[in-house]
Amino acid sequence: MAQQLLHLVFGGRLVHPDGTEFADLEALDIVGIYPNYTEAARAWRGKAQASVDDAHMRYYVVHLHRLLDPDNHDHPEGH
Repeated sequence: MAQQLLHLVFGGRLVHPDGTEFADLEALDIVGIYPNYTEAARAWRGKAQASVDDAHMRYYVVHLHRLLDPDNHDHPEGH
């Protein structure tokens, strides 16, 4: 069984298109938590492409496995 490396995909409207501050935290789109980067990237890509015409909308992939185990630098995933 492959090592579980959790990733969170979420997004929302930014105050400024070049920033990272969200306009409304209650309106964040929590897409989901995925067992690996490949699945998370697929979900992120779908959401990002669906909102490409909205310059204030951004989606992110957060590497939860790095937050859960910050001392482990030997993750087989390079992302």
